[in-house]
This record gives sequence, structure tokens and C-alpha cells, in this order.
Amino acid sequence: MRRLGQAKRALIVVQNLPVPFDRRVWSEATSLTAAGYAVSVISPKMKGYTKSFESLEGVDIYRYPLPMDARGAIGFAMEFIWCFTMTLLLSLRVAIFGRGFDVIHACNPPEIYWPLAWLWRPFGKRFIFDHHDLSPEMYRAKFEGKTGRLYKGLLFLERMTFRTADVVLSTNESYRSVAMERGKVDPANIFIVRSGPDSRRFRHYPADPEWKKGQAHLIVYLGEIGEQDGVDHLVRALKELRQKRRDFHCVLVGGGPHQPAIKAYADELGLGDCCTFTGRIGDDELLCRILSSADVAVVPDTKNDWSDKSTMNKVMEYMFFGLPMVSYDLTETRVTAGEAAVYAEADCEPAFAMALDELINDPAKRQRMGAFGQQRLEAELAWEHSVPRLLAAYEQALGGRARGLNKGAHGGNAALTP
Repeated sequence: MRRLGQAKRALIVVQNLPVPFDRRVWSEATSLTAAGYAVSVISPKMKGYTKSFESLEGVDIYRYPLPMDARGAIGFAMEFIWCFTMTLLLSLRVAIFGRGFDVIHACNPPEIYWPLAWLWRPFGKRFIFDHHDLSPEMYRAKFEGKTGRLYKGLLFLERMTFRTADVVLSTNESYRSVAMERGKVDPANIFIVRSGPDSRRFRHYPADPEWKKGQAHLIVYLGEIGEQDGVDHLVRALKELRQKRRDFHCVLVGGGPHQPAIKAYADELGLGDCCTFTGRIGDDELLCRILSSADVAVVPDTKNDWSDKSTMNKVMEYMFFGLPMVSYDLTETRVTAGEAAVYAEADCEPAFAMALDELINDPAKRQRMGAFGQQRLEAELAWEHSVPRLLAAYEQALGGRARGLNKGAHGGNAALTP
């Protein structure tokens, strides 16, 4: 247990992305550090982050190797077992030789760390579940609505994680509803901590015409390129748009398992000359320069139970740069972007292309939309607005009060309105 007068200590665990590449986790870690916490993070070695240990901005980072590229049910099961085992061993290292910890802060996907909380609970450790993604819904989005044993297994892992958590961090109101309805979590133990961009890490730059490749207008996509991310819809919408006009170029920023296939698909459709695929960009300045150069941003995620309830990080990052957006009509995207986006009929590529064409043709509307997005972000959605809720969640977890007994309202947990 933490001794009187000793700094409060947090151990953040994340598997699907390395730190500091994971922007939400890194914002959480550095914000906790700034608030006086001693923070350690455990994450995998990937995406160029290969040091087993380093200390950055006051945060101790422990990384473990991933010896396999998981494919199929058996592959993912083996990966989960490996990641859990390595995380358990590194948590022992943090406890014995490192800063120690009072709170285990586990981020999903996947939801495999609740047994870690059980193992450490007899030693007085508290457990915070940081609900980044709807794993069961994401599985169905990737695999065409399947609801077999794997889907049921994901529901079980999610349920056990909710049941084990002392406090849950939800990224939006829809996720909060899942925690209450499917997870049976007391609303008093749920804090909405949105993944807004950290203004300390982003800045505006003069537009660089090189990214337009000689064209008048630049369209930008930012994000992972997986099967569930709708980038194939974007490519087909760009083909539709090209039948109307040829004065645009599109930059697609991001990697992911489907990126090579999407690049090949764009070439196959004759779009190779009007699309630039950058891959993942870890350099904040380069990313900011691209976004500062764009005229229109796109959110091509198709409508399903996962995308409709999820807040896409790229939406708020577009808003930081004052970029008007074209999006399919998704509930949480509407809640976040409001009038900063034009909403095309869900999953209708001609409608998406038409919305892009109309927005490109209306610079005054683009300016109004971009200004609305920037003002909304600054007033409600930037990361600094989430920090008080993050700290309040930690204070509640460390208060040692039993789960389900806190009935008081928590400031900042109300839903946002467009």
C-alpha cells in the first residue's frame, strides 16, 4: 500500500498500440504526471518503438516484444496469452524495481487484463478500465456480422472487465450506455473522458502546395486502414468524384493491415495518380503540415453498431485544423462534429462523392464549417477539458470506496450536444 505522503502511482497497460504512439494513452500518462502521479506504462514493441525501457516526459515506459503476427482464432488466443504473461511479468518488475503502483489502468482492446487486477487486488491495488473500443461490435464489423463463439468470448471478456473495474472511463455517451446496460456498471463509477487532441502537441503551419500535386484542392484521410474503416468506400467515392472533376488530390495518412490492399485497389481503379498513401506518420510536425495543407477531410467509416457508437479520433483532429468534413451519417460523429461536417447517406458512395463535390465548390461554406469545428473543439472537446474528469476518476478509484456505493453526480459526465 502507498505510504502517507508518497506520490500517487499509476500503471497504465495497453496492448494494441505502443506508447507514446497511442495519443490518448500518452495524453493520459503525461496529464497524470503533470498532476503529481508517478506513472509507468507497459506496451508492446511495434511501429518503430523498440526500446525495452525508456523514460519520456517523466513517464517510465516498459515494452515487450511481439513474436507473432496473429491470424485466426488460435493466433489471437496465443497473442493474448503472450501479452498477458509479459504484462504480468513487467508489472512485477514495476512493483519491485520500479516506481510501484496503486492503480492498474487497463486499456482495451482486448479485454484480457481483469485477471491481472484480481492478482494485485489483495495487495490493495485498484483497477480502472479505459474503454477505448467496442470489441464485440468491432469483431462483427470486421467479419460481416458473425456472432459465433469468438463473439460470445469477447462479450464474456468485456463483461468480466466491467465487473472487475472500480472505475470505468468511457470515451463518449454511447460507450457509457454500454457500460451501464451491458456491463451493469453503476453510473456513479463511470467517467466520460473524451479523446480530444492535445493542443500542446499540434500546431498550425502554412499550407504546403506540394501535397496537392499540382491540383487546386486537397482531400485528406487520417486513420488506420483496416477492413472495418471504410477506406474502400472512400476509394470508390473518389472514382465517382473523378467523373465530375479532376482538380483534386487525396492524401491518405495511416497504416494498418488493409493498407497495401487499398493502395493496390486505388491503382486498379485508375486512381494511382490522384492518391498519395503516406503510411503511418510518427512525426507530429509532418502530420500537422499535411493537415494544415488540406481543404476537405473525409470520414468514410461505414455504418454499423461499432462505428455508429464510436467517436473517431480523426474527427476531432480535423476540427483542430479547421477542416470541414464529409462523413457518412453516424450518431457519435454527429454528436462530435455537429455543423463541422456534411453527412451523406450511410454507405452510399455516390452520395459521399456528391457531398465532396458540393463542398469543394463552396469555399464560403467550408470556411464556416471549419470555424465552427475549431470553436467547438476549443470550447468543449480539446484534451484539456477531459483532464479534470480523468483526475476525478483516479481520485474516486483511490478513495477505496466500494464499487456501486457512490451515488453522487460527477461534473462533466453529461452528454455533449451538437
